[in-house]
Amino acid sequence: MTDPIHPRAKRSPRLVAIGGGKGGVGKTFLSSNLATTLAAAGYRVVVVDTDIEGANLHTWLGVRSPSVSLADFVAGREDDPAKLAVETPVSGLRLIAATHGNLAGAQPDDARRLELLKALRRLPCDFVLVDCGAGAHPATIDYFLVGDDGLLVLHPEPTSVENTYAFVRAAFYRRMQAAMQKHDVRQRILEAMDQRNQRGIRTPLDLLREVQAMDPEEGTRFVATMRAFRPRIVVNEVASAEDIKLGFSVRSVCRKFFGIEAEYVGYINRDQAVRDAVLLRRPLLDVRPHSDAAVYLRRIAGKLTEKVGRPGGRG
Repeated sequence: MTDPIHPRAKRSPRLVAIGGGKGGVGKTFLSSNLATTLAAAGYRVVVVDTDIEGANLHTWLGVRSPSVSLADFVAGREDDPAKLAVETPVSGLRLIAATHGNLAGAQPDDARRLELLKALRRLPCDFVLVDCGAGAHPATIDYFLVGDDGLLVLHPEPTSVENTYAFVRAAFYRRMQAAMQKHDVRQRILEAMDQRNQRGIRTPLDLLREVQAMDPEEGTRFVATMRAFRPRIVVNEVASAEDIKLGFSVRSVCRKFFGIEAEYVGYINRDQAVRDAVLLRRPLLDVRPHSDAAVYLRRIAGKLTEKVGRPGGRG
């Protein structure tokens, strides 16, 4: 059987953000295991835990007590995120943990966050995977939007689906507000964020019509930005054919109500092997490398490598 990872040429590190609206859907599981899968394929990988309020990515990777973390960058104790990356038991995989945070000011302010995101682009590796926290905090949304790929992780349950749509909506509006150049258009987007706004703007397509009427040039920019926003969907812990179909349903809703083309890149089945890995706090590929879930993880990893050069082929 052909290995599903097919590398192609590209020089700069590729940022992959893993997010979603609800906690407990498997973002950290996916982050740790995709990072392990890519490293096992020969890529140089740095995985970043941005959930300073609830850091646990280090535990999943078997790093017991990182001596430095993202909290040092937030507090100003270290200005170079590259110096925060520690080795993991997985060859080729390094971790920027999020332990020892100051919960009174866990996330960096806007300027500091911009410095961080620029620095991640300069890390000497092939992939940077960013494990986002739960919810739609502006910092979480920014981490998600900066990625070359944004993976939306959800469970086949109503609360997860509902929170996923709320996350997409928040990310969509934040991206649009950053892209627009006219102050009055940005203000209109701010109004639209209130779902009970008096203008009757209920969907992104309603907002598009408003922007086009206000300023055709900004309307053109709005459409271009909307088309460039292409989140990629992963459904975790599927147990039936109906669960598998959920990814297609979410993609359809994104197209109909948000006007964006999301991509369904795969699912991970409910597998006892995953449970075993969770209990052992070790990557699935280390515990059960031939399990069904591990096969599906490799397929998703293959989708991420389609625009990346061969392992070790970068200067």
